[in-house]
Amino acid sequence: MTRRDLLKASSSGIPYLAFAALADAQAREAKAGPLAPKEPHFAPRAKRVIFLSMQGAPSHVDLFDHKPQLARDHGKPGRNGRGGAKLLGSPWEFHQHGGGGLWISELLPGIAGHADELCMLHGMHTDQPNHPQAQTQMHTGTFQFVRPSIGAWTLYGLGTDNHDLPGFIALGGRANSSHIGSAFLPAVYQGTTIGGGGRFARRGGPAVPNIANPRLARDAQRAQLDYIQRLNRAKLARDGHAPGVEGVIESFELGFRMQDTMPELMDTSGESKETLALYGVGEIGNDNFARGCLLARRFAEAGVRFIEVSHGNWDHHRNLGNDLPARCAEIDRPIAGLLADLKRRDLLKDTLVVWSGEFGRTPHGQGGDGRDHNNKGYTSWLAGGGVKGGFAYGATDDHGYEAVDGRLHTHDWHATILHLLGLDHERLTYRHAGRDFRLTDVHGKVATEIVA
Repeated sequence: MTRRDLLKASSSGIPYLAFAALADAQAREAKAGPLAPKEPHFAPRAKRVIFLSMQGAPSHVDLFDHKPQLARDHGKPGRNGRGGAKLLGSPWEFHQHGGGGLWISELLPGIAGHADELCMLHGMHTDQPNHPQAQTQMHTGTFQFVRPSIGAWTLYGLGTDNHDLPGFIALGGRANSSHIGSAFLPAVYQGTTIGGGGRFARRGGPAVPNIANPRLARDAQRAQLDYIQRLNRAKLARDGHAPGVEGVIESFELGFRMQDTMPELMDTSGESKETLALYGVGEIGNDNFARGCLLARRFAEAGVRFIEVSHGNWDHHRNLGNDLPARCAEIDRPIAGLLADLKRRDLLKDTLVVWSGEFGRTPHGQGGDGRDHNNKGYTSWLAGGGVKGGFAYGATDDHGYEAVDGRLHTHDWHATILHLLGLDHERLTYRHAGRDFRLTDVHGKVATEIVA
């Protein structure tokens, strides 16, 4: 707002000081940048999110959704099974854990040890039975169009608490731009991928490409960057509106600042042997995911707003008996370690840990030792961040085919996560193409029953 704007406003009868105050506020906001911390809509329960994304759809009826009737009906004809598929009772035992008596499979003893922190969502369902579409909907709220991811929406709504780090970091997994992208939101809100393919270190160093400049000293880098930024800002001034250029300006500055902070955070050599063992770092089979969970804690502690840690190969159409225990062994100790570490550092109370796949799997078998896709009912769980611990919400039918009680669509799940962060999903909007868009589109209902 220019001085001419202020004088014009004053002549129209609006107090000059009011507009001057507005101009000062706009100037402060511009100086702080788009990643500066922002006030939530209401008092938040959680300050940050760690999303543990299980790619491939884990079997809910073998892990968290105990179905005695399914066990009793083992071998009977299943519902809509291909080629007359028969019901397959879980080969693994379930036991109750914690004061709330949550049923958890023997495959996850470490996570079961934190049952009093877990809030089970047994009534989850989504629209799509195919992995790519369901994964995209889980991350963005829709599978039909390119939309901002939940991490980008969170960063847009709240900013970040660390000026020198990305506010949204994706650790491991196969990088998918739509899952961590900002779409029509400013590019600065998209996720920064670290350790693509599940590897968090290479040749003993941090897996962050080009984080160091071997050719120029810091003052020379700054001079070079200042020159480039003058060119960028000149183009921005000519074009008037250029989101791509704005994103480049912000990302260049952030990249420069990251040189000091990122290598230090990625270096876990200073962690105690006890902490490394807590996560299972260095153990055969789960080292990569263990490092991802440890880095998630370090980034959360450093003020990063949204951290996603991915783990793949949960698509068990066959060889369920061998592969499911193997996948569980890879995640159980690291996740248990993460929950324990967050709690002892007094971070769990305001860190929302989210565990979920894109959908679940069928109660009937497939090929004798596998399960097919099931988008009509599955389990996700939350921990910390203001949710009820040791609490189970919702249910599927007696066999686990379909959510029948406490039903939570992906839109409701998103609305609830935003609510715990102090964001009203109906108010968190962005004007694009003539309409106000939001993560939940025109849907979404907060599951207030799970809030502590």
